[in-house]
Amino acid sequence: MTNHCAIDFGTSNSAVALPEGRAGVRLVELEAGFQTMPTAVFYRTEGSLRADPQCDYGRAAVAAYVDGLDGRLMRSMKSILGSPLVEQTTDAGGGRGVRYIDVIAGYLRHLKAVAEREGGRPLVRAVMGRPVYFVDDDPARDAQAQSVLEAAARSVGFEEIRFQYEPIAAALDHERHVTTEQRVLVADIGGGTSDFALVRVGPARRARAERRDDILASHGVHVAGTDFDRRVELATILPHLGYGGLGPSVRGEPPREVPSGIYFDLATWHLINTVYAPSRLAEIRQMRRFYADLRHHDRLMTVLKERLGHALAGDAEQAKIDAATNGSAHIDLSLVESGLESRLGEAQAGDVIEVECERIVAAAQETVRLAGATPQSVDAVYFTGGSTGLIPLVDRIAACFPQAQRVRGDRFASVAQGLGEYARRVFG
Repeated sequence: MTNHCAIDFGTSNSAVALPEGRAGVRLVELEAGFQTMPTAVFYRTEGSLRADPQCDYGRAAVAAYVDGLDGRLMRSMKSILGSPLVEQTTDAGGGRGVRYIDVIAGYLRHLKAVAEREGGRPLVRAVMGRPVYFVDDDPARDAQAQSVLEAAARSVGFEEIRFQYEPIAAALDHERHVTTEQRVLVADIGGGTSDFALVRVGPARRARAERRDDILASHGVHVAGTDFDRRVELATILPHLGYGGLGPSVRGEPPREVPSGIYFDLATWHLINTVYAPSRLAEIRQMRRFYADLRHHDRLMTVLKERLGHALAGDAEQAKIDAATNGSAHIDLSLVESGLESRLGEAQAGDVIEVECERIVAAAQETVRLAGATPQSVDAVYFTGGSTGLIPLVDRIAACFPQAQRVRGDRFASVAQGLGEYARRVFG
């Protein structure tokens, strides 16, 4: 019996693959009926200074937050890898502090425990996926990010750890279904990064354990789904709380824009809880005089006092999805104020995320250029990752390679499947 697994630790969702039989892999059922699980942890307060606080994970973590239980929700933990935040301590509620790296380790420990229960054996070796770049244009911080993730994995009991680029893992998953040799451009666009790899795949290459020579180029940018959500929230929700608004005219001078720092923090998952600190609340309360429309300040204070930041971020994410699939989105903000609402149309959604889309499309083109290839030489573009649900973005990438076949992988599972295939080869 093998003692290895593969972990796709994602910004928005995660998955674990185990070897099955002599030539296959299977995904672990991390939650009842689900093989992928939101990358989310909820620390329950429970009114005491417990050394080992009770935590909920995945959908249970989100449900605990939505149900209004006392505690703190943490999401998108992967986004802080490579930043100074990873070693810092943050408030976990109930007078407890927890380091961000320990939040990541706790989540990995939970994944490992669930996989060991399903597999019926201890797991001490793991292949872990990683983006092409944790941090853009900073090799030192990028290397540090992988080192921190490896340290977290070792702290929960993994003794041997290999890393594989997530788009290359997706290429291995795609290769299971091809019948002729191809040059495939993998577009893995998730919650935190957009990664690309131009890879040679084919039946004759499938059995090779070493595939380094088949990776023609890889590239990526630290821009993806959570950046889209942030833009949507700033454009459609936070203006109702004063973002972009003006203050009163003082002594006949032109009015000044309301300070925006609080709004950027509210729209960034891993910074939301910082706005609830008593000192921050006192600071925002004193800013009332900066608002010409006092309703905006009242709504902002309601969000801060009721701790609605994560709910608004979730509303922005859902609006992005609804606009992409239905053409428009209705955003119910009655939690903030009775009858308050906003809308996001398809055209507006495209305008809001235009800058991010341009960077992602440029990264796809740069990957092919780095390989010394032409757009016409790409046989297929393989799309995976949660943000490939945005059809306009997929269309723009595909249009850059007009002769290539467009292939849609499993948005949430193909990377985990490919990592499992790679783990079977290197450990099996």
